Amino acid sequence: MRKFLIAISVIALCFLWTITIHAITGPNALPSRIPTHFDLAGNPNAWGSPKGLFLLPILATFIFFLIGLISRRKESFNYPVRITPLNRERLQNLAVQMTAFLQAETVCIFAILQYAIISSFRSGHFSLPPALIPIAVVIILATTIGHIIAMRRTARPA
Repeated sequence: MRKFLIAISVIALCFLWTITIHAITGPNALPSRIPTHFDLAGNPNAWGSPKGLFLLPILATFIFFLIGLISRRKESFNYPVRITPLNRERLQNLAVQMTAFLQAETVCIFAILQYAIISSFRSGHFSLPPALIPIAVVIILATTIGHIIAMRRTARPA
């Protein structure tokens, strides 16, 4: 499962970089002034250079590598339960699985956000779906809470 999630992350990163580079330097490049920030209703409230679009791919790449490095040190994670020799392997597997899910979700959310920003400009309708960010937060919280519940269940005596 972890390798599959990493593959999804890498595909999303490639998509994110591709659409960004294409939007800035491609044959149908964006003009010199585009919406760069949106309010809670999804309406643009700041404008700037298309080069600012590089922020999301750079941030997504940094987060991808940071989470990848963190997941290699599973013995140093903080677990919500006491670790015993009987549950250590299961807890560590759940923690690594959770980091892989969070890594994939974060990169995919950044790619979707970037695509929505570029599409909104190309369509001439400068807005983002208002539910985009709340749905992203719910997905990340559900992953985290679900794995914490699984860890707590693992720690219960049979």
